[in-house]
Amino acid sequence: MTATPPSRRPSGRAADVVVVGAGVVGAAVARSLAVGGARVVVVDRSEAAGGTSGSGEGNLLVSDKGPGAELAMAQRAVRLWPDLAAELREELRTGLPGGFPDLELEPKGGLVVATTDGGASALRAFAATQRLAGVRATELDAAGARALEPGLTHDVALAVHYPDDAQVQPVVATEALLASARRRGAVVLTGAQVTGPLLAEGGARLTGVRTSRGDVAAGAVVVAAGPWSGEVSAVLGAPLPVLPRRGVVLVTTRQPHQVFRKVYDADYVGAVGSGDADLQTSTVVESTAAGTILIGSSRERVGFDAALRVEVLRRLAAGALTLFPGLAGVPVMRSYGGFRPYVPDHLPVAGPDPRLPGLWHATGHEGAGIGLAPATGELVADLLLGRDPALDAAAFSVSRPSLAAHLGGLGGAAA
Repeated sequence: MTATPPSRRPSGRAADVVVVGAGVVGAAVARSLAVGGARVVVVDRSEAAGGTSGSGEGNLLVSDKGPGAELAMAQRAVRLWPDLAAELREELRTGLPGGFPDLELEPKGGLVVATTDGGASALRAFAATQRLAGVRATELDAAGARALEPGLTHDVALAVHYPDDAQVQPVVATEALLASARRRGAVVLTGAQVTGPLLAEGGARLTGVRTSRGDVAAGAVVVAAGPWSGEVSAVLGAPLPVLPRRGVVLVTTRQPHQVFRKVYDADYVGAVGSGDADLQTSTVVESTAAGTILIGSSRERVGFDAALRVEVLRRLAAGALTLFPGLAGVPVMRSYGGFRPYVPDHLPVAGPDPRLPGLWHATGHEGAGIGLAPATGELVADLLLGRDPALDAAAFSVSRPSLAAHLGGLGGAAA
């Protein structure tokens, strides 16, 4: 998609809902609202999938989530993704030469590996709590793990297989959701940075956004700008504590298929849930449909600093060899980084903002946005359109106690 030429820039638009952010979460919100009959305008400072969604592996995971609200959202999303992919495939099979690209939804499953006795004990306990919440998680010894992944290290103390983990091509998924929304009348404005709010009732209600491509009036504004949501919400007058958390991935050259699932070490779950700003790495290895192997993962809060750090790459490569010794000598053709939307209590924010009527949020998914997008879109659309949500909306609200403590109170819009 390309931005409208300057000579055709809109001087003003109106919608039922403005969605700020054309990544996968914003796209899912826009499509869910459009399916429900809402007039939607999506605005993005860059291009569709131009930020976090274009820098992820496309993971749809339940394996890294303990019992609670995020796991419930992931379980809901796991049920929604197959039907959604089929619907998008059917909707978009005409209109482009050769049809729309496939979403590459692959129910490959995940394998979590502990290589020490201490790691095995922690993994066993974690998986037990997940099973109580309805997650399919099967313990395997070293032989069982290597039956699933023949290239795996022999130093396996315990592994847990998660058959419901999956993967999707994130850029195609984002574009498909937006294309489906446009078929229902949604408008997508790229290259449109939000510069301020449109306010009514003496500044007490948000009625749209000012952008670098013109004003867009609306009954509601949903901020789904990923790691930029903190900046956007501040511009609109109700700051949300969303911070960028950087991650880096190594990509090998194409290889004979030798990693069949998403395989990661048992330290990955702890890194996901940590609030530490310093560099953390844990080993994640998986293959893509194109034949490359993706190696992660790292987490650090360094603002939007995208500078390459050799130490990060070295630690990722060493971790991959710990799990798959046979990767020694495999060429790495590139690396890339991205920024995850981090919130202090590690839960997505989805719903209205009580500080400023008319403002809504769909953000804070950190590295789980691809997987959680359909359930987030459904939840926000249900709430905006007055339907009973399938999830506990209070768990994701701005006013939940674990998040409100970081907002300095909810007594009105920020100045």
